[in-house]
Amino acid sequence: MRSRFAAHSARLALAAVAAVSLTAAATATATADSRSDTVRACGTKDLTFKVNLETQAGGYYLVTAKAKSGVTCYLKGVFPSASFGSSPDTEVAPAEHSVGENVVLSGSRAAYAGINPKTTNDNHGKQFDRLHLSVAGDETNAVTLTLPETATVDRPIATNWHADPADAVPFSG
Repeated sequence: MRSRFAAHSARLALAAVAAVSLTAAATATATADSRSDTVRACGTKDLTFKVNLETQAGGYYLVTAKAKSGVTCYLKGVFPSASFGSSPDTEVAPAEHSVGENVVLSGSRAAYAGINPKTTNDNHGKQFDRLHLSVAGDETNAVTLTLPETATVDRPIATNWHADPADAVPFSG
């Protein structure tokens, strides 16, 4: 009888050890797989920015964002946090009414946002030659970009980040 109990106890102990080992291995595999598939959100410091003047839609600034070397991240499909000065009336408002798709940045892959500095049809506005820009939610790390030419700013708008520059034309009105 004693050998039967010992054999049964040994089998239970082996089964328990095997179950724990399998669970640990499955958890480690799932964790490794989830890390390899997960791309983190971009912070302003993860990116380099360039701004160009475009002539479509009455003229606007096309902002190009690229990930720095060795960085892979995504930009949320929302408009960038940007302003031409420190006054609230120079902050950009959204040009689009919905959130777009996230744009994954890595290597030469870029994201684009269009900023129209003046959406009013009058001669009013303030003059600026710089744009303060950050990824939405990361305003403490804003960068300052020199504009290709001085902008007259009055009720500025910005598109969401897009993978295609043709989708980043800020049509107003």
